[in-house]
Amino acid sequence: MLDTHGRKYVQPAIDGTASVLLKWKLSANQVTGLAFLIGVSTGVFIFFGMPLIAIAVLWLSGFLDAVDGTMARKTKPSPWGTVLDITFDRIVEISVILGLAFAFPSAQWALLLLSASIIVSMTIFLTVGALSEKQGIKSFYYQAGLAERTEGFILFTLMILFSSQLVWMTLLFFAIEMFTAFQRLFEAKRILK
Repeated sequence: MLDTHGRKYVQPAIDGTASVLLKWKLSANQVTGLAFLIGVSTGVFIFFGMPLIAIAVLWLSGFLDAVDGTMARKTKPSPWGTVLDITFDRIVEISVILGLAFAFPSAQWALLLLSASIIVSMTIFLTVGALSEKQGIKSFYYQAGLAERTEGFILFTLMILFSSQLVWMTLLFFAIEMFTAFQRLFEAKRILK
């Protein structure tokens, strides 16, 4: 929801950063790789009890993830870049979940439910993107929903900051993710007839 409706407010910063990185002769795929390396460190910082650093690297990776797409659109988007971007995004999310699961074993069952809900929601998202004839600014149809990447980062941030309430925060994230999955499923039924 925030990615779809709030992007216009942060796009100037994303555009400016993309232009600087292109002047430095970096490619979109290189920035995707950098965002990935920064993002996967999140779980390590969570595990070692450094929540503020974990949150900082998570959000930096998310910002660079937005920048790489803008860089691709300013140059030449590639299907390989899209594959890298989507795959690395999921691995960063897995890093956060694993960091929390190893640091807080009593919440593992809730984190497992969250992981399952992300798999379901992303399966619908990617399948609709592959099957839809609609196109957006990305290289496939981007299904908006209640829980997009920014909402996920906000919820991950709350889970990291308020780890004493981790189970409840995780179950809230699970519920939002499942709502989004059904939202996308119903939209898929409408547009793919």
